[in-house]
Amino acid sequence: MHGGGLELALVFLLAAVIAVPVFRRFGLGAVLGYLTAGVVLGPYGLKFVRNAEPVLTASEIGVVMLLFVIGLELSPSRLRVMRKPVFGAGGAQVVLTGLALGSAAMFGGFGWQAALVIGLGLAFSSTAIGLQLLSEHKTLTSEHGRLAFAILLFQDLAAIPLLAAIPLLGRAGSLEHGGLGWDEVAKAIGAIAAVVIGGRVLLRHVFRIVARTQMPEVFTGAALLTVLGAAWIMQSAGLSAGLGAFLAGVLLADSEFRHELEAQIDPFKGLLLGLFFMAVGMSIDLQRVLAEPLLIAVLAASLMLVKFTLLYLIGQHPGGLNARESLRLGAVLALGGEFAFVIFNEAVKAGLLDDPTRDRVIAAVGVSMALTPLLLIAVNRLIDAHPPAKPERAFDPIPDHQPQVLIAGFGRFGQIVARLLAAHKTPFIAIEHSADQVDFVRRFGNPVYYGDPAKAELLRSAGAALVRVFVVAIDGIEDNLRTVRTIRKLYPGAVVFARARDRRHAWELMDLGARPMRETFLSSLKLGEEVLVELGVPAGVARDHAERFRDHDRRLLRAQYLIRDDEDALLQSSQDARRELEELFNADQGEGLLREIADATETPEASEEEE
Repeated sequence: MHGGGLELALVFLLAAVIAVPVFRRFGLGAVLGYLTAGVVLGPYGLKFVRNAEPVLTASEIGVVMLLFVIGLELSPSRLRVMRKPVFGAGGAQVVLTGLALGSAAMFGGFGWQAALVIGLGLAFSSTAIGLQLLSEHKTLTSEHGRLAFAILLFQDLAAIPLLAAIPLLGRAGSLEHGGLGWDEVAKAIGAIAAVVIGGRVLLRHVFRIVARTQMPEVFTGAALLTVLGAAWIMQSAGLSAGLGAFLAGVLLADSEFRHELEAQIDPFKGLLLGLFFMAVGMSIDLQRVLAEPLLIAVLAASLMLVKFTLLYLIGQHPGGLNARESLRLGAVLALGGEFAFVIFNEAVKAGLLDDPTRDRVIAAVGVSMALTPLLLIAVNRLIDAHPPAKPERAFDPIPDHQPQVLIAGFGRFGQIVARLLAAHKTPFIAIEHSADQVDFVRRFGNPVYYGDPAKAELLRSAGAALVRVFVVAIDGIEDNLRTVRTIRKLYPGAVVFARARDRRHAWELMDLGARPMRETFLSSLKLGEEVLVELGVPAGVARDHAERFRDHDRRLLRAQYLIRDDEDALLQSSQDARRELEELFNADQGEGLLREIADATETPEASEEEE
């Protein structure tokens, strides 16, 4: 292509917008769509891009960001909860599959370094496609779905040391470097120590300072600087840039900034990772693949057969699944993975593999990705055609600490709700936009994270899709309404309780389907009751008057909500309400226009008690 960078960017985006939805529509996954688009655009296709190397180099930032996000997800506490399925079944799968495929590569004439990279690279399964298939078939929480997630989690972990080791393996096997020197080992260890120690000491303090500026663009810049800075340190030491990003993510996994960082990085990661897969597709020699269709088919079939067989056995022991669930596990994870593209490209750079070999194995991985949805459909139909003769053994589930309540805003209002939930041992998560407030309340052990709860990416990162109740306790009216709108847009069926400043704010919340809780209503009402008692009114009478006033005001709020845009009607209703309020202290039921409106419009939502 002879145009400039703008034209090239437009071609990439157009290809992604066309290819990815089409491939996902047919259940083949976004990754295969990106790869195909890359093949079509590349030097072996329509030649829009004649040299894929610069595009591939630039797009590797997407892989770096992917590894950073993986690190954010892998806090030590989460690993402890899932340690048995992750390190038991996941470790067995990677080791056994790597040995089997690596041994086959050695018999094919490769040296031990190249065979090790090939075996382990093909042992990984596609996280994106695997989880998407589980989601589409509604089996994420099934027996095989939970174990598949644990295995994919271990594969993500195992990919990091392998990526770090590839440059070292390349140097160890290179005659021109004369082997791996102690100075290079020391340099690598020093780089890891610098990232770990420096990150542990500095990162949280830096993000606290940046968060206090209340400028989202500065926070985004700090997040990108952290990822790319850690990657540059590792790359300068001859290690994988992804290792540095992963370590930075792990160091921040337990911090209050975890969800905000993930939300900030995710858009860049998605675009650049898609560009990376397109660049990988561009680098595949399509003519070579078409010249060897039988070889590619044999490689893909062998890969899926070996992985399916081993996953079936591992699913039964140590996974603890029955035969039917083990078959489903094998079908979901029999494919190759995205990390294979990264690993084999790194292996080419390190001199462990040549371009033709890389093209063949990547083509085999791509074919396996295309065939896996079909394999899963066939296995499910086979299993459904032979129902079990007796009830199946229950699966020992992975403990799940998914919060039931999400509190947006953790000031005075939100903290009172949180304290009640904590006393009831109800798990919750809170998001607060003030870095100082987050820093303060986390000292007392509260699960509070920094970020803007009105951001869709942040809510998804915090697991909002599984939350049962949202509590919007934000003081500012505009921020409060903006957060409720986002929650309502993303989760229209969610139960949302929202703090309301005044009646008009409450009406706007009611427009959005939220249940308003006026922040001073009950406390002011209680104070009024105490004043009446102090003035000599019997306690029972004062309490009765307060309850009558509460019921009256609740009906008034609902009645005025229906006529809030009619100024004259609103004024008339206020006058009627004052007269009725006087009657409430002398009669059991109110009368007049307001009572008729309230009776006609009473709904279950109106019976909710508001604060």
